[in-house]
Amino acid sequence: MRRIFRTLVLLAGMACLFGACSDDDFTTSSSVWLTFSADTIAFDTVFVGVPTAMQDFWVYNKSGSDLRLSSVRLERGNQSGYRVNVDGIYLGDAAGWQTTDVEIRGGDSIRVFVELTATSSGKGDIELAEDNIVFTLESGNVQRVNLRATAWDALMLTDPVISENTTYTAEQPIVVFGTLTVEEGAVLTLSPGTTLYMRDDTGMDIYGTLVARGCPGNEVVLRGYRIDRMFDYLPYDGVSGQWRGIHFYGNSYDNVLEYTDLHSAFTGIEVDSADISRSKLTLNSCTVHNCQGYCLTSKSASMTINNCQISNALDDCLNVDGGTITVEGCTLAQFYPFDAERGVAFRFAATTAPLTLTCNNSLITGYADDELQLGDTLYTTHFRFDDCLIRVIEDASVDPQFFTGTHFETSDDTIPNGKDHFVKFDTDNLQYDFRLVEDSPCVDAANPLTALPTDRDGNTRDDKPDIGAYEFIKENE
Repeated sequence: MRRIFRTLVLLAGMACLFGACSDDDFTTSSSVWLTFSADTIAFDTVFVGVPTAMQDFWVYNKSGSDLRLSSVRLERGNQSGYRVNVDGIYLGDAAGWQTTDVEIRGGDSIRVFVELTATSSGKGDIELAEDNIVFTLESGNVQRVNLRATAWDALMLTDPVISENTTYTAEQPIVVFGTLTVEEGAVLTLSPGTTLYMRDDTGMDIYGTLVARGCPGNEVVLRGYRIDRMFDYLPYDGVSGQWRGIHFYGNSYDNVLEYTDLHSAFTGIEVDSADISRSKLTLNSCTVHNCQGYCLTSKSASMTINNCQISNALDDCLNVDGGTITVEGCTLAQFYPFDAERGVAFRFAATTAPLTLTCNNSLITGYADDELQLGDTLYTTHFRFDDCLIRVIEDASVDPQFFTGTHFETSDDTIPNGKDHFVKFDTDNLQYDFRLVEDSPCVDAANPLTALPTDRDGNTRDDKPDIGAYEFIKENE
């Protein structure tokens, strides 16, 4: 990015090649000032040592006179980590962090580009990274555009390998470059409040065991490393495919994710074939959201998913092929906004091994008419959906023996259905809140005899729990 930034050249007009501009009569009147499209360029929060996206602003000469700037300089030079390009000229060390004799004709403008790679003070705290671009006119008038960001000194890990039992804590944000590998026989524990910020080429390869134990209000968060914005209205964190996701390999067992928010990955969780007599993965009160591949996909494994939200994937939200799978009190919602050729909320099959699937008190919905799909069944297949609400075309292919106490919604239902089940659904800004609205048919509709005894806050459920995840970690942004 620095090479592109340093060689940036603006396309300028050609008028000054001819006699019309031969009279270089630049005003020195102190009554003439520049106008800026922004007087502050803010980068929000950034990590120390990680380059930001480029921002820009315009400098206008709205007077009827030609202006010449005796200098444009970066006030703190190389001390702040900012990089500035003014009208195609890079304010670097060779130029003393400034440029001179910048001309702006009457009614014309120039463009300024800014990037930041914040430097560390060594204190490990959140600090203000600030500088000014100083514009000095030949009249002596001085104007400034303020550059500011909050710089976060994170723990930087490059291709970390966990070969013995290790715990990551919430004392400092952790940015991972490359692949985080947990070797067979080792356990990586993520304590409450821990956040892993993963680079775009980064994933977690689990050959041993991963235990992420968040708690209500202090969740473990697994997300991309970009904490700035792609556009003013859209943080990078709201874009899918920001990192690779978690891959649980064949010899990995007893993995547990509790109160964990995993979002904006490529494939959120991938589970390889394993001995189904041993627990491969347990998810309790988790969110897996906004993935460019699958949210969760598994082959021939033993997996338990309790009180979770699995939502918005380019492929399927939940895709299982063989194994022993229990889904209890979950919301599977397929409203992926970036591609109309999205998968379904839940697809199951038995092409790799026999399948035993139990799904209770769960909401399965999305944009399509059929959000539950049964694939090929080359092996023995046993499945039951009890006390669920499912978006599917109810016809002769829906065998009542497999769907006890289950209701089927269609797009023409007059009661809330599809996206109308949920509190917030803003596709323009990619903001969702998958809690239920009061008049959703899922409210007070679960079977209290089979529902989980406690909600996501650890409180005893009411006699009439809801279908779907009882509560959600937080509003997804």
